[in-house]
Amino acid sequence: MQYSAAKANETMTLTATRPASTDTTAAQASARRAMIDSQLRVSGVNEEWVLAAMASVPREDFVPAAARGHAYIDRAIPLDDSHSLPAPLVQGMMLVEAAPRSDDRVLLVSCGSGYLGELLRPQVAVLDTVPAADAAAQAGGMGQYTLVLVDGAIEHLPAGLAAELAEGGRIVTGLVERGVTRLATGRKQGGEVALLPLADIGIPILREFAAPKRWSF
Repeated sequence: MQYSAAKANETMTLTATRPASTDTTAAQASARRAMIDSQLRVSGVNEEWVLAAMASVPREDFVPAAARGHAYIDRAIPLDDSHSLPAPLVQGMMLVEAAPRSDDRVLLVSCGSGYLGELLRPQVAVLDTVPAADAAAQAGGMGQYTLVLVDGAIEHLPAGLAAELAEGGRIVTGLVERGVTRLATGRKQGGEVALLPLADIGIPILREFAAPKRWSF
Protein backbone atom coordinates (compact mmCIF):
# COMPACT_ATOMS: atom_id res chain seq x y z
CA MET A 1 0.00 0.00 0.00
CA GLN A 2 1.34 3.43 -0.94
CA TYR A 3 1.11 6.24 1.58
CA SER A 4 1.55 9.84 0.54
CA ALA A 5 3.76 12.19 2.53
CA ALA A 6 0.64 14.25 3.22
CA LYS A 7 -0.68 11.34 5.24
CA ALA A 8 1.59 12.42 8.07
CA ASN A 9 -0.44 15.59 8.43
CA GLU A 10 -3.86 13.96 8.58
CA THR A 11 -3.81 13.41 12.34
CA MET A 12 -5.36 16.48 13.87
CA THR A 13 -4.55 17.71 17.33
CA LEU A 14 -7.30 16.81 19.73
CA THR A 15 -7.45 19.94 21.84
CA ALA A 16 -9.41 23.14 21.54
CA THR A 17 -7.69 26.04 19.83
CA ARG A 18 -8.49 28.80 22.29
CA PRO A 19 -5.39 30.58 23.64
CA ALA A 20 -3.93 29.33 26.90
CA SER A 21 -3.50 31.75 29.79
CA THR A 22 -0.02 32.81 30.85
CA ASP A 23 -0.35 30.82 34.08
CA THR A 24 -1.45 27.71 32.20
CA THR A 25 1.39 28.01 29.71
CA ALA A 26 3.93 28.37 32.52
CA ALA A 27 2.48 25.38 34.34
CA GLN A 28 2.66 23.25 31.21
CA ALA A 29 6.27 24.30 30.58
CA SER A 30 7.12 23.36 34.18
CA ALA A 31 5.41 19.99 33.75
CA ARG A 32 7.38 19.41 30.55
CA ARG A 33 10.65 20.05 32.38
CA ALA A 34 9.58 17.71 35.17
CA MET A 35 8.83 15.01 32.59
CA ILE A 36 12.38 15.32 31.27
CA ASP A 37 14.06 15.29 34.67
CA SER A 38 11.80 12.96 36.67
CA GLN A 39 10.64 10.43 34.07
CA LEU A 40 13.07 10.28 31.17
CA ARG A 41 16.54 10.99 32.58
CA VAL A 42 16.11 8.86 35.69
CA SER A 43 15.00 5.93 33.51
CA GLY A 44 18.00 6.06 31.19
CA VAL A 45 16.58 8.13 28.33
CA ASN A 46 19.43 10.62 27.97
CA GLU A 47 19.91 11.04 24.23
CA GLU A 48 20.03 14.79 23.75
CA TRP A 49 17.98 14.87 20.57
CA VAL A 50 15.17 12.90 22.24
CA LEU A 51 15.16 15.18 25.28
CA ALA A 52 15.28 18.28 23.10
CA ALA A 53 12.37 17.08 20.97
CA MET A 54 10.22 16.18 23.97
CA ALA A 55 11.10 19.46 25.66
CA SER A 56 10.00 21.50 22.64
CA VAL A 57 6.81 19.75 21.50
CA PRO A 58 3.76 20.60 23.67
CA ARG A 59 2.32 17.19 24.54
CA GLU A 60 -0.85 18.87 25.78
CA ASP A 61 -1.69 19.79 22.18
CA PHE A 62 -2.08 16.10 21.28
CA VAL A 63 -4.51 14.90 23.96
CA PRO A 64 -8.24 15.51 24.47
CA ALA A 65 -9.05 18.90 25.96
CA ALA A 66 -10.09 17.35 29.27
CA ALA A 67 -6.64 15.77 29.63
CA ARG A 68 -4.53 18.88 29.02
CA GLY A 69 -3.96 19.41 32.73
CA HIS A 70 -2.35 16.00 33.17
CA ALA A 71 -0.73 15.54 29.76
CA TYR A 72 2.67 14.87 31.37
CA ILE A 73 1.75 12.19 33.88
CA ASP A 74 3.74 8.95 33.69
CA ARG A 75 0.74 6.97 32.47
CA ALA A 76 -1.07 6.47 29.20
CA ILE A 77 -3.82 8.94 28.37
CA PRO A 78 -7.06 7.68 26.77
CA LEU A 79 -7.78 9.24 23.41
CA ASP A 80 -11.07 7.49 22.68
CA ASP A 81 -12.85 4.26 23.60
CA SER A 82 -10.12 2.03 22.16
CA HIS A 83 -6.85 3.97 21.88
CA SER A 84 -4.47 5.70 24.27
CA LEU A 85 -1.39 7.88 24.01
CA PRO A 86 1.52 5.95 25.57
CA ALA A 87 3.29 7.40 28.60
CA PRO A 88 6.19 9.77 27.88
CA LEU A 89 8.79 7.20 28.95
CA VAL A 90 7.43 4.64 26.47
CA GLN A 91 7.70 7.03 23.55
CA GLY A 92 11.11 8.25 24.68
CA MET A 93 12.38 4.67 24.78
CA MET A 94 10.87 3.97 21.36
CA LEU A 95 12.72 6.93 19.87
CA VAL A 96 16.00 5.84 21.46
CA GLU A 97 15.65 2.33 20.03
CA ALA A 98 14.55 3.65 16.64
CA ALA A 99 17.73 5.76 16.35
CA PRO A 100 16.32 7.60 13.32
CA ARG A 101 18.69 8.78 10.60
CA SER A 102 18.41 11.76 8.32
CA ASP A 103 17.99 9.47 5.28
CA ASP A 104 15.33 7.22 6.85
CA ARG A 105 11.99 6.66 5.15
CA VAL A 106 9.65 6.02 8.07
CA LEU A 107 6.18 4.52 8.36
CA LEU A 108 4.49 5.40 11.65
CA VAL A 109 1.52 3.29 12.76
CA SER A 110 -0.53 5.78 14.74
CA CYS A 111 -2.41 5.28 17.98
CA GLY A 112 -4.63 8.22 17.02
CA SER A 113 -2.42 11.07 18.25
CA GLY A 114 0.09 12.98 16.17
CA TYR A 115 2.52 13.46 19.09
CA LEU A 116 5.09 10.80 18.23
CA GLY A 117 5.11 11.87 14.59
CA GLU A 118 5.78 15.47 15.59
CA LEU A 119 8.79 14.33 17.63
CA LEU A 120 10.12 12.16 14.82
CA ARG A 121 9.49 14.21 11.68
CA PRO A 122 12.48 16.62 11.93
CA GLN A 123 14.88 13.69 12.25
CA VAL A 124 14.07 11.80 9.03
CA ALA A 125 13.79 12.24 5.28
CA VAL A 126 10.22 10.95 4.90
CA LEU A 127 7.53 10.29 7.48
CA ASP A 128 4.25 8.69 6.43
CA THR A 129 1.54 7.99 9.00
CA VAL A 130 -1.13 5.29 8.81
CA PRO A 131 -3.96 4.58 11.29
CA ALA A 132 -3.61 1.31 13.19
CA ALA A 133 -6.73 -0.18 11.59
CA ASP A 134 -5.41 0.44 8.08
CA ALA A 135 -1.96 -0.91 8.89
CA ALA A 136 -3.40 -4.09 10.40
CA ALA A 137 -5.68 -4.74 7.43
CA GLN A 138 -3.38 -4.05 4.52
CA ALA A 139 -2.64 -6.95 2.23
CA GLY A 140 0.91 -6.12 1.20
CA GLY A 141 3.60 -3.52 0.91
CA MET A 142 6.25 -2.22 -1.42
CA GLY A 143 9.24 -2.57 0.90
CA GLN A 144 10.03 1.13 0.69
CA TYR A 145 10.53 2.01 4.36
CA THR A 146 13.79 1.75 6.28
CA LEU A 147 12.02 2.15 9.63
CA VAL A 148 8.56 1.17 10.86
CA LEU A 149 7.50 2.56 14.23
CA VAL A 150 4.32 1.29 15.91
CA ASP A 151 2.88 3.64 18.54
CA GLY A 152 1.41 0.89 20.73
CA ALA A 153 1.65 -2.81 21.51
CA ILE A 154 0.73 -5.56 19.04
CA GLU A 155 0.06 -9.27 19.52
CA HIS A 156 1.38 -10.16 16.10
CA LEU A 157 3.03 -8.48 13.12
CA PRO A 158 0.85 -8.86 10.01
CA ALA A 159 2.63 -9.94 6.85
CA GLY A 160 1.31 -6.87 5.05
CA LEU A 161 2.95 -4.50 7.51
CA ALA A 162 6.20 -6.48 7.53
CA ALA A 163 6.20 -6.19 3.74
CA GLU A 164 6.44 -2.41 4.03
CA LEU A 165 9.99 -2.77 5.41
CA ALA A 166 12.91 -2.71 3.01
CA GLU A 167 15.51 -5.46 3.37
CA GLY A 168 17.67 -4.51 6.35
CA GLY A 169 14.99 -2.13 7.62
CA ARG A 170 14.20 -1.78 11.33
CA ILE A 171 11.00 -1.91 13.32
CA VAL A 172 10.30 -0.64 16.83
CA THR A 173 7.03 -1.58 18.50
CA GLY A 174 5.33 -2.68 21.65
CA LEU A 175 4.74 -6.42 21.83
CA VAL A 176 2.11 -8.33 23.82
CA GLU A 177 3.25 -11.72 25.15
CA ARG A 178 1.00 -13.66 27.52
CA GLY A 179 -0.71 -10.46 28.56
CA VAL A 180 2.57 -8.62 29.28
CA THR A 181 3.60 -5.67 27.11
CA ARG A 182 7.23 -5.19 26.19
CA LEU A 183 9.25 -2.83 24.05
CA ALA A 184 10.59 -4.79 21.07
CA THR A 185 12.76 -4.24 18.02
CA GLY A 186 13.46 -6.18 14.86
CA ARG A 187 15.19 -6.07 11.51
CA LYS A 188 14.17 -7.49 8.14
CA GLN A 189 16.63 -10.13 7.00
CA GLY A 190 16.10 -12.62 4.20
CA GLY A 191 12.61 -11.25 3.76
CA GLU A 192 11.62 -12.13 7.35
CA VAL A 193 11.11 -9.97 10.43
CA ALA A 194 11.72 -11.36 13.91
CA LEU A 195 10.88 -9.25 16.97
CA LEU A 196 13.21 -9.23 19.97
CA PRO A 197 11.63 -8.16 23.30
CA LEU A 198 13.82 -5.69 25.19
CA ALA A 199 12.06 -4.51 28.34
CA ASP A 200 8.78 -4.97 30.18
CA ILE A 201 6.88 -1.69 30.23
CA GLY A 202 3.24 -0.72 30.15
CA ILE A 203 2.26 0.08 26.54
CA PRO A 204 -1.33 0.59 25.36
CA ILE A 205 -2.47 -2.37 23.27
CA LEU A 206 -3.59 -1.80 19.69
CA ARG A 207 -6.52 -4.22 19.45
CA GLU A 208 -6.37 -4.08 15.67
CA PHE A 209 -3.26 -6.27 15.90
CA ALA A 210 -4.79 -9.07 17.96
CA ALA A 211 -3.34 -12.47 17.10
CA PRO A 212 -5.53 -14.58 14.80
CA LYS A 213 -7.68 -17.04 16.72
CA ARG A 214 -6.57 -20.63 16.52
CA TRP A 215 -8.74 -23.74 16.52
CA SER A 216 -8.62 -25.73 19.74
CA PHE A 217 -10.04 -29.16 20.47
